[in-house]
Amino acid sequence: MVQTLGLNQIVILLEAFRWTILLAAIAFVCGAGGGLCIALIRTAPFQALRAMATAFIIVFQGTPLLMQLFVIYYGLPLIGITVNAWVAVAAGLTLHASAYLGEIWRSTIMALPKGQEEAAKALGLGYRTRIVDVILPQALRISLPSTVGFLVQLVKGTSLAAIIGFTELTRAGQIVSNATYQPLIVFGLVGALYFALCWPLSHFSFQLEKRFASAR
Repeated sequence: MVQTLGLNQIVILLEAFRWTILLAAIAFVCGAGGGLCIALIRTAPFQALRAMATAFIIVFQGTPLLMQLFVIYYGLPLIGITVNAWVAVAAGLTLHASAYLGEIWRSTIMALPKGQEEAAKALGLGYRTRIVDVILPQALRISLPSTVGFLVQLVKGTSLAAIIGFTELTRAGQIVSNATYQPLIVFGLVGALYFALCWPLSHFSFQLEKRFASAR
């Protein structure tokens, strides 16, 4: 039975939009924690740990996000670990975000003048104090535009969750489109919702980049 696009269908899209926002937020927050660990390991004086972190980044930056979601959702059950679509998508996006944020923040840490760390050492500050009080505040501030830019990409990346059956905004758009036979209008609304979330973030990232460029 063909339905007419109305309030009920719009509510379905808005509910799914809420899940898209929540999924992106969870992946970004958890990925930020993982990315910070990766960045610190990559800049630490421990060769074995640096090699492991490098391998992690190579794997997750060198393979498509869609494939990573497939491996987690369909591959883990083959070794006896069953996960639902929500957990699989959240885990996949978190690992993806960890790899990219870790590399963004590592490059920023490495770009800081060497004199910063040398001065901290001369003052007798330990490794943890140097990192927490001297290096990270500067590095994270400089990396804010790139970090916000990656968040925009992460929001759009949540659309891949539709492939494994998770009902986020894109999947809800498919369902409503199939029910109403009005794909142009439905996906126009879907695109407008993505735009309403991503454009302000992109604009914020641009403004941050401009401000930091002026400061330099």
